[in-house]
Amino acid sequence: MSVIRKLAVVGLAISTLSGVAQAKELVVYSARQDHLIKPVFDLYTEKTGTTFQFITDSEAPLLARLKAEGANTPADLLITVDAGNLWQAEQQGVLRPVESDIINANIPAKYRSANGYWTGLSLRARTIAYSTERVDPAELSTYEALADEAWAGRLCLRTAKKVYNQSLTATMMESLGVERTTEVLQGWVSNLATPVFPDDTALLNAIEAGQCDVGIVNSYYFGRLEAANPELPIKLFWPNQDDRGVHVNISGAGVTHYAKHRRGAIAFLEWLTTEEAQRVFADVNQEFPANESVAPSEEVASWGSFKRDDVNVEVAGRRQAEAIMLMDRVGWN
Repeated sequence: MSVIRKLAVVGLAISTLSGVAQAKELVVYSARQDHLIKPVFDLYTEKTGTTFQFITDSEAPLLARLKAEGANTPADLLITVDAGNLWQAEQQGVLRPVESDIINANIPAKYRSANGYWTGLSLRARTIAYSTERVDPAELSTYEALADEAWAGRLCLRTAKKVYNQSLTATMMESLGVERTTEVLQGWVSNLATPVFPDDTALLNAIEAGQCDVGIVNSYYFGRLEAANPELPIKLFWPNQDDRGVHVNISGAGVTHYAKHRRGAIAFLEWLTTEEAQRVFADVNQEFPANESVAPSEEVASWGSFKRDDVNVEVAGRRQAEAIMLMDRVGWN
């Protein structure tokens, strides 16, 4: 982006914030835990005087609530995880598109709705975790290679019911095709050391306990365990560096269709994409900033740099139904 363009965007952000005092309060429906979003709300309140009411729940109940409330909803914004969930919210008509030069300048198109309904705010890599006691990282290469016989009885997976794995499968279908993805998933299921786990933390604990040697997890789950135990005998490996790169997904937000404070909601969403907010939001969540001009936290950066898959995250939603059916066919439950 040119210097003139950057100055114009900064000017827009400043003028937007200066008018935000008119929005005395914003109501946010959030699928993120309170402690992961409150710091950024508090900072915005300090800067503008705008206060927040926020209701937290899992994704499905929040979407159902927005649909049931319709025009009577008090919600101004929806914050949730995974492009698959944001795409579903767009398809179900609970979000309204936003045209914003600020968001478009700050967040790459591959992390946004093509129609302006939502934007990514932070990135998480769904990557390979391995035991440093039982695995030589030289043995690792790609997601696909975990289907090889060498990993028989050594692999752990999270349930296919979680959207994170559905999105990974959807993007693999986009890149590899259905036939090759089917072969890979069949290999993964055949190589399982244990039944699938309900969450990534349980999976990482299983690697530490010796139940399996490798698994596929979101990077921030590893970060939380490592912060509690710096001697954790697990590391992250960045696969597919010689081809498409590591699968990344987003947490993100959109303005609700019937937002009562639409102008204030847009201003807040725009601010969330700026360097100041991105640093706080990503650091608290141990994720990567979606604004690529913002460096990750020191802790996140310590995991090493890597090539990211450039597939547009909208694919996670568009091919979600196909992915679920494929996972069911191969017996990934």
